[in-house]
This record gives sequence, structure tokens and C-alpha cells, in this order.
Amino acid sequence: MTELEKMKNPRSWRDWGPYLSERQWGTVREDYSAGGDAWDYITHDMARSKAYRWGEEGLGGISDEEQRLCLALALWNERDPILKERLFGLTNSEGNHGEDVKEMYYYLDNVPSHSYMKMLYKYPQQAFPYERLVRENAARSRQEPEFELMGTGVFDQDAYFDVFIEYAKNEEHDILAQYTAYNRGDTDAPIHLLPTLWFRRTPEWQDGEQRPNLSIVAKNVLLMSVRELGDYYCYADGETEPLFTENETNNVRLYGAPNKTTFTKDGIDCYVVQGQQDAVNPNPGGTKVALHYSFLVPAGGSVTVRLRLADKKLATPFEQFDEVMNAQRQAADEFYETKLGPRSDDEATMQRQAMAGLLWTKQFYYYNVNRWLLGDEGEPAPPEQRQWQRNSHWDQLRAADIISMPDKWEYPWFAAWDLAFHCIALAAVDTHFAKSQLLLLLKERYLHPNGQLPAYEWSFGDVNPPVHAMAALDIYQADLAATGEADLDFLEEVFLKLMFNFTWWVNQKDEEGNNIFEGGFLGLDNIGIFDRSAPIPGGGTLEQSDGTSWMAMYSLNMMRMATELAGSRPVYEEMAIKFGEHFFYIAGAMANMAGVKAPGLWDEKDGFYYDMLHHDDGNWTRLRLRSLVGLLPLIAVEVIHDKRFSELFGGTHGRIDGPAPRP
Repeated sequence: MTELEKMKNPRSWRDWGPYLSERQWGTVREDYSAGGDAWDYITHDMARSKAYRWGEEGLGGISDEEQRLCLALALWNERDPILKERLFGLTNSEGNHGEDVKEMYYYLDNVPSHSYMKMLYKYPQQAFPYERLVRENAARSRQEPEFELMGTGVFDQDAYFDVFIEYAKNEEHDILAQYTAYNRGDTDAPIHLLPTLWFRRTPEWQDGEQRPNLSIVAKNVLLMSVRELGDYYCYADGETEPLFTENETNNVRLYGAPNKTTFTKDGIDCYVVQGQQDAVNPNPGGTKVALHYSFLVPAGGSVTVRLRLADKKLATPFEQFDEVMNAQRQAADEFYETKLGPRSDDEATMQRQAMAGLLWTKQFYYYNVNRWLLGDEGEPAPPEQRQWQRNSHWDQLRAADIISMPDKWEYPWFAAWDLAFHCIALAAVDTHFAKSQLLLLLKERYLHPNGQLPAYEWSFGDVNPPVHAMAALDIYQADLAATGEADLDFLEEVFLKLMFNFTWWVNQKDEEGNNIFEGGFLGLDNIGIFDRSAPIPGGGTLEQSDGTSWMAMYSLNMMRMATELAGSRPVYEEMAIKFGEHFFYIAGAMANMAGVKAPGLWDEKDGFYYDMLHHDDGNWTRLRLRSLVGLLPLIAVEVIHDKRFSELFGGTHGRIDGPAPRP
């Protein structure tokens, strides 16, 4: 079956994918502290021992669409103090430029159905320099460059492994996994490969009937039983040692308190690295298992480990393993040749790898804010301060979805405007997923009752630029070009939901009712002299050139959407006029602040747009700082043919009587 044929039934083929995060520690979801310090509540050092509440993480991992069952690779070079089960990086306070992953890994290939996926992780043969990376970056100022992994010398003399991680689907729920480690050095070197399977821990685990279980049913055959998924089998190739434990917190190590179980999440690490023989379960069973392979890899040589994960029994799981892998690689080649068209070799490689990056960074995102605020039954109650701290006004938000992330380590949570831009790029290969992603944040589970779109996990109430309408138009056009059919139902659904969001902007971010918008943060760090997410020091209101420009563009986007819909649904003609008027009012206000005794954002002498600070005493100050915010008015452009313009804005439909826009 070709990739295009699989995409005609996208649901089942996407049941499994790269939905495992690369960092769950340090996220708001897992933060149950009184002060809201997410980075310190669970650290990288704690992560191997702490069972999470809302999600899981792993190295080059996959999971089902609700992350009930996870598969990822762990590594050990016999020099590291811990297993390499997750990517390492610096927290926001540790990095001289903020949070920063300190690893070398590359997403190489992926397709929309995730029938073929490939990535590369570079693993040093020396001890991984965890402490040095923290120490060196802490000593550097913001004006200095970051101290990177390459700078530590751990890759000198090519003393490292190239570890390739590949997955291919024979059928929707029949997945082949292949892990190949190449010794790039000039001496033999040891490596341990530990493909690891485990269940995401849920509150239902307290009920014995609902608790999932891993067990051995035959040599090199594991059975994974979870009620929501049914039974899955994992087949391992070659000589391996299965190591069983539980996905439960090691309270003794982290808090000096008794453990709930004898075997804990870090039991496999303790057994392999520390040599603690009693750290894993001698009776094969549990909720986490690693298949332990140990090799001495010759200089310039390689070793390979193969697994097969399927929802049925297979008599000969590895008989046609290579043929399936090759067939899915070829299907991926054919798909991109069809979708991306003729390109030079360099262009094709670059574009395909860029698309692989987007497809690999899908993640199962689980966050029920109301449950997070109140806590789980039978567990310690969250601190009282949480009820009025971060995201407390978003208790209606209930997320349990596959979402395209900005990055699965540095930003393993959705951001509204990042997602819109992702969807524009994804539409080149997968308009179905792109459309579903745009609609996702407009569902009642995400959209605030007042019409605001959630910005990002650190603060859902912050403000991102309103680019959803722009993305919807781009995707609508891409889908029309690909299928020859106009999906007006999609466009209408987006338009109607964005009406609520547009109204929120007008009511909440135009404080003085003068068609000039404040916006706030708008996704631009360090763009001005004020923290735009916080009140202005000394009082006043910051009238923003970029916030106003985004709203001018938003008006044009909504006008264009209404115009498209009006072609077959005349009721939208009046809406097109309405949003056209909004644009002209905003454009005029940027020139003369429409109706208030103040200059506009446009400076005739400088030929530039500046923010204006409206003081509490009524005076105004122009902030003559040249930055991106002064160029953003250039985005508010729309092309509409004269005939259609006349139909909408002239004749029997009336006319616009508003301030004239600046030429």
C-alpha cells in the first residue's frame, strides 16, 4: 500500500507514531510545587526515578495515540553514571541563554502515516559531561556564546557511536523497530542497547483489574496487556536479557520516604549501571521492561538490534523483516517524489529532512487543568496557592490529543501561533492533519469561554499573534490545489469559531476603543524596554505597532475567508463588509489615532512605525526604538479584484465611511 493510499484512511494508520515527548520533566503539567517553579520541581537528575502524572518521555520513542504503551531506546557506554534514557539539557536558570538541549540528534525521515521513521543520535564513548555542561554555562554571561556539547571534546578522534533508530509499519498495528550502532572510532568500544517498553502511569492503576502488565510468554516474546489497547506482543531478535520493574516513583531516593513497591522506575538503571541485582524483578512481570543487549563493537563496525511490536501472534516475526523495512523506505521515497515534485538532490534532501522534523515533533499532549488544580483522588492535595496561580483561569481546558509541538525538548507543549505556522508547512504533505490541528485549538475544550485562544502551557492567558485565520486560508488553498475541491465546510467552521476570538481581541486588547491594540507579549522575547507580559512600570498603556498590525492582518484574513464563503453562501457578504471596515478603521487609526488627541504610530519624519506609551495623566510618549514591531505593518496586505471589491463595498451593499488609510 502506498503512502497516499494510507492517507485515505488516516485514522488507523496514525494510531502509532512518534508521540512520545523528549522531556516531561520541568513542565508545568508535572509541577505540583507551591511556588510554581516547574524547572526545579522535577529535574533531569530526578527524572529517571520519578513516575510522571501527565505523560512520558524517551529517546527516539513511539507510542499509541494516547500514550498508553511506549517504546524507546536506552543506551549505556559503560562510562556514564546513568543510562541514557532521555535527552539532557539545561533549565531556564542554568543556561546563559535560557533552556537549551545539550545533545546531538537529527530527525532524518518520516511520513504522515508514520509507516517509516528514522532518526540519528550521536552517543559519545566517553562519560557524558553532564556536570561540565552545567558548570561552564553557569559561568558565562548572556553576552557570551553557549557552551555546547561539541566544545567538551567528547567527540574528538571520532570516539562516538552513530545510533540510527528506525521504525516501519507492516500494518497499522504491526511495527518493526531497528536500532543500529556504528562505532566511528578507531578502537573497539562497548555499548549496551536497551529497547524499553512501559505503560504510562494513570490513577486507575490503583484498581488491580485496570492495572496493565508486561510478562514473558515464550523465549524473546513479551505480552503487554492493557485494557484500553488489548494485547500486544513484542518479539525480540537475538540473545537478550529482559529486565522487569515498575513505572513507580523511587520515594526512597528522591524524598527519603518509603516506596509503594519493591521495584521502581529506575530499577533497570540501578541494575545495569550500579550492579544492584535486586533492583529488577526476578519474577518476569511489571509495568516497565528493557530488553538488554550488550556488545563490544569493533572499530569501524556496527551492531543491530531488531524488535517487532504487533497486536497479534506472529509465527515468524523476522522472516521478512528486511523486506518490509525496504518496502517502507521505498514508499517514503515515492511519496516525497510525488508530493514535493522535481527538486535538485540538495533541495530534496533539505526539504524532506525539514518535513521529518515537523512529523517527528508530534506529541501526545495530556493536560486536564481542572484535575491538575484540584489533584487526584487518593493523592496529596495540591498546594492551596495553585488555585490563584498559573493557568487557574483556564480550568475548562482539557487536552488529550496528538499535537504538533514547537520542539519536543525545549518546548514540549503547544503554542498557538507556532502551531498555525506548522500547519502551513504540513499542508504541503498532509492537509488532513493540518486542518485538524487548526480546528483543535478552536474546540470548546481549548477555546476560553471569553473567546481567547490558549497561548502556551507556561501561561495560557498570555497572548500570541492572531495568525489562525491566515493559516486557515493557506491550508484551504493548499487543499484546493491538491484535491481540486474547495473544503468550504472547513473554512466555515474555522471562521465561525474565530468570530469569538476576533471579538475577544476587540473587547480585551483595544483598551481605549481607538482601534489601536495593546496585545502584550505577542511571542516576541526581549523586543522592547518593557516586559510586555507584565504591567508597565510606573503605569500607563503601551499601544503596540505589532499588535495593531496583527489585528489589521486578522481583519483582512477574516474578510478574505468571508469572501470565499460568500461565493456559495451569500449570508457571508455582510461579514466580508464588516471585516473590511475593521481593516480600514485600524489602518486609519495607525496614522492618526482616530478620534483621540495624539499622534499616530506612524512617524512621518523617520518613515517608521513606533509604539506609543499612553501615560495615566493623558500624555503620550513615542518610543523611538527601531525593531521588528515597526516593520510588521507590512504584513497587513490583501489582494482583491476590482469587480469583487465593488460588489462587496459599493453599489447596493453600501460603502465604507471611515477614516482613510494612509497610502
